Amino acid sequence: MTMTDSATSRRGRDLRGLIRDHPLLSFFVLANLMSWAAWAPYILSLNGLGVWDFRFPDVLGSGQIAGVLPGAYLGPIASALLITAIADGRDGLRRWAGRLWRWRVRWHWYAITLLGVPAAMLLTGLAFSGGVVHAPSLMAIALYVPLLIVQMITTGLAEEPGWRDFALPRLQHRFGPIGAALILGPMWALWHMPLFLSDWGGYPEASWSHPLVFAVFCVAFNIVMAWVFNRTGESLPLSMLLHVSVNNFASVLWLEMFPSLDGDLAMQAMAAGAVVAATVVLVGTRGRLGYSAPAGTLRDDRTDADEGHGSAVLPSGDGDDTVLIRPHDRLQP
Repeated sequence: MTMTDSATSRRGRDLRGLIRDHPLLSFFVLANLMSWAAWAPYILSLNGLGVWDFRFPDVLGSGQIAGVLPGAYLGPIASALLITAIADGRDGLRRWAGRLWRWRVRWHWYAITLLGVPAAMLLTGLAFSGGVVHAPSLMAIALYVPLLIVQMITTGLAEEPGWRDFALPRLQHRFGPIGAALILGPMWALWHMPLFLSDWGGYPEASWSHPLVFAVFCVAFNIVMAWVFNRTGESLPLSMLLHVSVNNFASVLWLEMFPSLDGDLAMQAMAAGAVVAATVVLVGTRGRLGYSAPAGTLRDDRTDADEGHGSAVLPSGDGDDTVLIRPHDRLQP
């Protein structure tokens, strides 16, 4: 082995060691950098700042499928997969992927995500539109479920395996439910920020306050999502359904039913509704957000874990599975 090969191997080991020691920080940095780099052409194109004389082709009526979705897949889900593989190995990948298939939860959680979200957004729309509501078209009603499925395999699959599946359990283990919410919400908002320089964020018509109101929505709605994630036994499909139900109602039915809610007012209405829902959850759960701490004490010291001291059980909320965390399987902060 040459000196160059030895130096390269040493740098590789150092990088893997850094990721193992700081998986959360590694995830947030990698998710942002990969998505932002992939979104740069879209932002610079005629769909954004107009520096590049090119417009992304419309797919399903929007250039965002071609211009934004690839960066979304390269960000949270790809970063979570890579960091989990390096930091936690096969056992970690098995736990991470297992939450993605955790569909077996009590029926009322499906009702909350599929019916409660539209009901809450209807009430919010009525409040902000002054009570003026129009019946949606038959076309919009017919497209609602098919587009919800599309949202599940695009927005839901691209984002939630990273934010909720990878980051949330680790953050809650280290900082508790409220601390985790106050970290993950702003990080979730930050990831979206470059897109406000494109038509995704209403550029150039949207006001300067639009990204700030969106950040408020992310912080507040993240609290609701954490509660659903915890109470369903860490079911990722339910988190995905909750997320995309909001997106789908806003994009398919919102403006048809409340035509006065356009632009900034629509975002303000969504943020206000999320703040109300988050307040209800915080008060109703006394700040626990449905989180059940491990029955035993999980220490962050690798030496204790390697020596096999103790284990802990994570209650599964309303799901069907109880997760046993052995010392060598513990969550990495």
